Amino acid sequence: YAYAYAYAYASTSTCSYTALSAVKLPTIKPKCSTITSPSSRATGTSLQQVANSVPMDGSCDPFDPESDEFCTVPADAIDGSLKRTLRLTGLFAIWYVLNIGYNIGNKRVLNALPIPWTAATVELFFGFPYVALLWSTGLRKKPKLSMDNLKTLSSQAFFLAATHVAGVISFGAGAISFTHILKATEPVWSALIMAVGFKEYLPVPVYLSLIPILGGVGLASMKELSFSWLALTAGLLSAVTSAAKAILSKKVLDGKPLGENMTPANMFAVLTILGFIFILPASLLIEGPVKVTAAYTAALAAGYTKIQLFRLLSISGFLYYLYNEVAFLALSEVAPVTHAVTNTVKRVVIILASVLVFRNPVSKLGAIGSGIAILGATMYSFAKSKYTVKPAAADTSTDASTTA
Repeated sequence: YAYAYAYAYASTSTCSYTALSAVKLPTIKPKCSTITSPSSRATGTSLQQVANSVPMDGSCDPFDPESDEFCTVPADAIDGSLKRTLRLTGLFAIWYVLNIGYNIGNKRVLNALPIPWTAATVELFFGFPYVALLWSTGLRKKPKLSMDNLKTLSSQAFFLAATHVAGVISFGAGAISFTHILKATEPVWSALIMAVGFKEYLPVPVYLSLIPILGGVGLASMKELSFSWLALTAGLLSAVTSAAKAILSKKVLDGKPLGENMTPANMFAVLTILGFIFILPASLLIEGPVKVTAAYTAALAAGYTKIQLFRLLSISGFLYYLYNEVAFLALSEVAPVTHAVTNTVKRVVIILASVLVFRNPVSKLGAIGSGIAILGATMYSFAKSKYTVKPAAADTSTDASTTA
């Protein structure tokens, strides 16, 4: 029922994806300017065109709504009507519920079946039946992709799969709360990748906001009662690959044709399917039928039934897919400050819910470190929004005179 509400809202979109100039913005204006490179004026849908209501110019990431690099809108362009506020409040509530449900469901899967590679692979697969139903019934337009489009998207799909499987491994090896604290280091890796890989540097106040993240994570790690090196390594790797994926969206895919009907929802669907294809061979190689069979047999011996195990895996997979789609709806029309605050609240709510459900012990210093890290991630979002200079819009008048 919750997702039916969210999907009904999504289906009312008036945006067009056939041409950048046809995008209709009834209540908001995009943060990013509508710059289109020559390559994106050709056939197909470019990175700028895939965002539901935010045309891209390479300065933000339209594909990961939970990323600090996600494309938001300026506060002065937001419609502050009561109707919109109530709608967004409902969407945020649904997003939180689905997100909490996935995290708890995923941990229960790993408690029953300690095979994280297989669990992550199955979870990626379960989005396919859902979108296949939408595409086959015409409720959502089918994406049209060439082999060149698939090659272009393959790197994004790889990082999506790597982020997911690393997060699942960390969930299985430690507490949910610890994994989410480690994921809060994503801004640190984003800043590092941008500086080393692209020679792009952030203002000093933005770098200073990274200090609480590092200090908080360090304190939380030292005092984490369920600490394991596997959970630490996998959690940090998930943050690194997530940062790389966001930067790739901004810097590598910008201006390249990505296919037709590639709305954000279809983009996530395609990347999920490709990600499943990527990690399936690795999952079979690392865990394989023997290990999976042993885990399955042990789960049955522990009192689980076949139906219970299937239910755990399927619910976890569907919740993973659905909460990501609802995240697009909830975060695609909010200002940077709202985006930062809601992401912070999400982390806190998930951590508290996991502690209550699984009774994970948390030390006083560990809780303080977690709070500092989460606060630092929020400060980073605020500082980046305030101090980072956005790319200037293209001078269309100059282009017109040159063409004439």
